[in-house]
Amino acid sequence: QVQLVESGGGLVQAGGSLRLSCSASGIIFRINAMGWYRQAPGKQRELVAITRGANINYVDSVKGRFTISRDSAKNAVFLQMNSLKPEDTAVYYCNAGVLRSASYSIESEYWGQGTQVTVSS
Repeated sequence: QVQLVESGGGLVQAGGSLRLSCSASGIIFRINAMGWYRQAPGKQRELVAITRGANINYVDSVKGRFTISRDSAKNAVFLQMNSLKPEDTAVYYCNAGVLRSASYSIESEYWGQGTQVTVSS
């Protein structure tokens, strides 16, 4: 069993910043990828940012404002969010693609519980 624990959400005014953190624990051989998704009320969940090896991808709406980073030794991922806008308001979810053992190469997906980010105008 793998658990993802998130922190850092909250209420901030437009133009402000927040830093989200996510740490994975449990039976883990290797984490191939970690990323952040978000879901606003009435909308589908969307990928915000993901890091896989040296590759990093962002949704267009956050490019230049958000930065994703990894601390592989601690099985952690972070999302630095600057210049926040009201349209960034959503529940943000941590996601990890995990290899459970050296003898099993199929990647399993795990999700955090979500953390609320609210940006006021």
